[in-house]
Amino acid sequence: DVTLLQNTGGWVFPNVHQQYTIALLTYLSANPGDSPDIRLHGPFASIDRYEEGMKKPPVVLPLSVIRLASDDLSLPLLPTPESSEVWVQMRKSPRLDLNNLTSWRARPHTDLHATNDKSRMKFSADQPDGFWPVMKGESFDIWENDNGPQSYYAWADPGKMVPYLHKKRLSTRGKDSPYGEFVDRKWLSDEKTLPCFYPRIAFRDVSRSTDSRTMRAALVPPRMFLTNKGPYLLWPRGDEKDQAFLLGVLCSIPLDWYARRNVETNMNYFIFNPFPVPRPERSHLLWKRTVELSGRLAATDKRFKAWAAAVGVECSSMGDTEKEEMIVELDAIVSLLYGLNEGQVRLIFETFHDGPGWIASYPARLE
Repeated sequence: DVTLLQNTGGWVFPNVHQQYTIALLTYLSANPGDSPDIRLHGPFASIDRYEEGMKKPPVVLPLSVIRLASDDLSLPLLPTPESSEVWVQMRKSPRLDLNNLTSWRARPHTDLHATNDKSRMKFSADQPDGFWPVMKGESFDIWENDNGPQSYYAWADPGKMVPYLHKKRLSTRGKDSPYGEFVDRKWLSDEKTLPCFYPRIAFRDVSRSTDSRTMRAALVPPRMFLTNKGPYLLWPRGDEKDQAFLLGVLCSIPLDWYARRNVETNMNYFIFNPFPVPRPERSHLLWKRTVELSGRLAATDKRFKAWAAAVGVECSSMGDTEKEEMIVELDAIVSLLYGLNEGQVRLIFETFHDGPGWIASYPARLE
């Protein structure tokens, strides 16, 4: 039995930081064969809310759901007691790292380590002739695939870096490595199949639940290297349409709301991999529309022409109004894919962030 208390105003412990969350925990050993549940109350930000909330029945979370949601049995930090229903509904979707041979498979990976590989990079204001940019997390943002040279971490010579990455790929093919799942030896032996030659989904490693957005992903351009502050996704199974679908879900506000329940300062793999991601059939109307919207939002210039053709969308820039309307529609579709009802969608947007007032009116636009 877990009761979460927010120490706002120091109402629980006056000498403890007000931003700390305190858990009141009661536990007992389960007998063999039991299917234990976790009863969750709160969070409560005052004594009045605590006394009122404890009169209501707790949210009952089966241990099996907690195991599915977190490899280390972490509990979500929910903004309101009612949020637990939203969390449980979203958790009905499979994990992002589901390994089902009949569906796509995506695993996070990195090109370069910002510190350990520093000697392989060149740091200068201007791009050296023939060098490729080395991107970091701040080099991209949601539906912004390239924030420009001022955001790059460094530059690197592809003539040296590509063989280095290829050698590293061939030497890290153990069962725990993402490359260990690739069975096509001819593909693995060809350095031209390295991810740096193609558009790929990357996400920011440094992220906080208090930021305007927590899950910041983008389809970054080809001929770019990435540091460990911008992990990217490898695809043992799946095609460009699967990539577009997952990118659409990752960039949605419902998924971002979920991410805030677990992230403190970093988007670690153990947080990222268990994210719930709907997996409708490819023939499903909402799957098709998600692919169409996400693909169109991601493919904004000629660097993504081949990727856009594989997805089946136009490749060009768009106006702000058109872009915003597509993002709103995408958020609505992802909400439907999660099976969220109207009240749950409104709760997501009302508890998403304490920031700009536009977020509270967003559900009306989703309609």
